Amino acid sequence: MQKKNTTVHLLILDPSQNDAEVLVSLLRNSGRATRAHRVTSEEDLEEALRTSNWDLMLARDLPDQEVSPDAALALIKRLDKDIPFLLLTTEFSRERSVQIMKAGAQAAVPGDYNDLIMLTVKRELDSLAARHQRRVLESHLRESEQRCQLLLESSKDAIAYINDGMHIYANQSYMDFFGYDDLDEMICIPILDTLAPESHDDYKEFMKAFAEHKEDGMALNCVAKRSDGTELNIVIKVSAATYDGEPCTQIVVQPEQDNAELEEKLKQISTQDLLTGLFNRQYLMDELGKAVVRAGETKQTGGIAYIALDNFTQVRGQLGIAGADLMLGDVANILREQVEDEMTLARLSDDAFCILALPCQETRMAEICESIRKTIEDHLFEISGKTVQLTVSIGIAAITENAPKAPDLLGRAHTASSEVRKLEGHENGNGVLVYNPAKYESLDDSNSVEAIQKALDEDRFRLLFQPIINLRGEGEEHYEAFVRMLDKDNQEVSPYDFLPPAGPSDMASKIDRWVILQTIKHLASHRSKGHDTRLFLNVTGETIQDKTFTAWLSVALKAARLPGDSLIFQIREGDANNYMKQAREFAKSLRELHCKLSISQFGCALNPFNTLKHVDVDYVKIDGSFTEEIQKNEDVKEEVKEMVSALQNNGKLTIIPLVENASVLATLWQAGVNYIQGYYLQAPVPEMDYDFGDQ
Repeated sequence: MQKKNTTVHLLILDPSQNDAEVLVSLLRNSGRATRAHRVTSEEDLEEALRTSNWDLMLARDLPDQEVSPDAALALIKRLDKDIPFLLLTTEFSRERSVQIMKAGAQAAVPGDYNDLIMLTVKRELDSLAARHQRRVLESHLRESEQRCQLLLESSKDAIAYINDGMHIYANQSYMDFFGYDDLDEMICIPILDTLAPESHDDYKEFMKAFAEHKEDGMALNCVAKRSDGTELNIVIKVSAATYDGEPCTQIVVQPEQDNAELEEKLKQISTQDLLTGLFNRQYLMDELGKAVVRAGETKQTGGIAYIALDNFTQVRGQLGIAGADLMLGDVANILREQVEDEMTLARLSDDAFCILALPCQETRMAEICESIRKTIEDHLFEISGKTVQLTVSIGIAAITENAPKAPDLLGRAHTASSEVRKLEGHENGNGVLVYNPAKYESLDDSNSVEAIQKALDEDRFRLLFQPIINLRGEGEEHYEAFVRMLDKDNQEVSPYDFLPPAGPSDMASKIDRWVILQTIKHLASHRSKGHDTRLFLNVTGETIQDKTFTAWLSVALKAARLPGDSLIFQIREGDANNYMKQAREFAKSLRELHCKLSISQFGCALNPFNTLKHVDVDYVKIDGSFTEEIQKNEDVKEEVKEMVSALQNNGKLTIIPLVENASVLATLWQAGVNYIQGYYLQAPVPEMDYDFGDQ
């Protein structure tokens, strides 16, 4: 995906356009693409609500407004729109907060507390997304239930649903099996009445065991009694189900087969790792998924341990494949001896095993894993006349009511196992580490800057280049440069995402300068091979305000023997509006070095063309949200055409980003767009290797 966050469509009720622009910038600076509309009258609001979809409304609570927040909220409720409504107050008033929230607002927040506003906005947008997802899932559920009903009715298997021992549904095959013609008659019959008296106690014990273990597929061999009094040996299989939204039990009735023992053996084989006899990965993931659900329902706590064999590749090279297999069998036996009976032990891959336990306290799991680690470290493996020593790195992740899905939970344990090698004195592994979500999954203002600085110091920054293509077929070579930082798990992330919204300025400037210096070196080398390539370089608001930047850039260009017009600096529309005076001076200074200037994310400000009156730019990159909506909405298509036409009449070259398929190209061509960019052409890659001649 090219965009991490979907565009936020924002309604603003604020008598001051400048203050409204600040709110838009606040969202954009927090990493949320934002398209906004400032409400000027009640008629304007009603038209906006009726003709467009909105994700959020921010309303200032000021006296003598054209439209009062209460009236705006009442209109939203009257039109039955699901739009989170936040009131921005000049001072906290308990009475006013209670009043507006009773009227349907989600919160009242002091208007000058930007951090609190953004936390509340994030909460409400997340909640809105969850509601949208729930509606989609409910729709899918209804469709699935309808399909299931059709399958049940047409199934040749005898299937029924029971609740409190009574039939609540039975398909035709089930009624035929027991000799009943009418479903209404079947529903009135307890299931015990369909069993021979000698099977009643067995059935009761069986259902009691199923209620305790909740193990789908449990089977009972018993004797059925049909409506005509004849008896038949049957197998009943049960599983948990829902019918009409109520929990119940599904039973499938089959005539008793002689191959039940064979079926059980096949089932057992399908869940086993053939080399070690332990459970295999598929079985473990199924059990882990059930454990996560059970932990959420019962509030129980458990744990999963990822046991990685250290330096297994070298050991396998030393022993050979057959010898390594023997050693893995020995490791499996050691694990069997150490693991408690109620725990699940599985082999995940060539060099990894796993322990799953629920319920189990984290401390108990850590004790068991430490015992395993020490036992394996002290054990001498005798393989084909060779003596081998082995160590393991074990990562533990807790299973709680708040645990993620099974693959993500296993990923936590794997991460902790990998992190063992980063512990002091454990460079070769041989340790136990418990995963701490607070450490790995949050990066707050206090440690984000240190993380970025460490990545810079350790050379964990990478440059990527994405081509920008002239839609008119003129053979120009343009790329946009992006920077990626390798995080703890060696995953690529944008370092800018880790910066606190309000600074600090020196770190943002430091990243900008690193990117510019490295891209200048790449570009100089690339152009020396005969390419007339130009690069778009993104800079932050901090660089726009940096008065020493252009002097530093001049030195860097001279050192690389690079002409200034080979660089096109790109600033965000929000930054240009926030620092209008500085942006104007920045543009002038760049022109003195013959560099070009581009403005990105254009069209999201309340009055975007006002920016161009003050800041002289050569290129305008229209915000990617327009690309996403242009194929779905005719009004957006016309809006883009009008915007492109107006920009070109002002002498600006236009760029459309996020082009992900060919279907949008005809629209962009008709609109007169100059340049396009996106994954349809090429994803950002480490080399400038796009064939511009093959357009």
